[in-house]
Amino acid sequence: MLPFEDKLTIIEEFPELSRKDVSLNRVNFHFEESLYEKTTVVYHLHPNGNGFVYTGSLPDYEANQKGLVNIRDFSGDELRDIIRASIDHLATEEEIVPPVEQMWKDAEGHSLMLIEEDERWNIYAGDNLEDSFGGYDEATLYLREEGFRRR
Repeated sequence: MLPFEDKLTIIEEFPELSRKDVSLNRVNFHFEESLYEKTTVVYHLHPNGNGFVYTGSLPDYEANQKGLVNIRDFSGDELRDIIRASIDHLATEEEIVPPVEQMWKDAEGHSLMLIEEDERWNIYAGDNLEDSFGGYDEATLYLREEGFRRR
């Protein structure tokens, strides 16, 4: 385990981070240029060597519910790698995938729009929400049973 002073030295190698001293002699480091509301990269680095780095949902790290990884037993290289990954994550805009929209019509010419929104599949008649489903298959089964086909 790296001592507190060594961890501080490594973290301070990143000029894009700003130090903020907090209670109980702990230290936070922020990435002020973050594209997100979240700016804390290093959280509660303590003189006993314990502390956390924010990784959010990065797949290479097992983070807790708050997106934090404990760095108590990290080597110098591991600490540099996780901090770089955190900064890169906060500096990269997430790809926004547009919702899936499909027009469905019945034999009489009525149309409904199937739209994926917030992990739900919603069926609209004009601006009015007709129904909402947890999955695509469930929504399309409903539309077919009601006599609609994808157009």
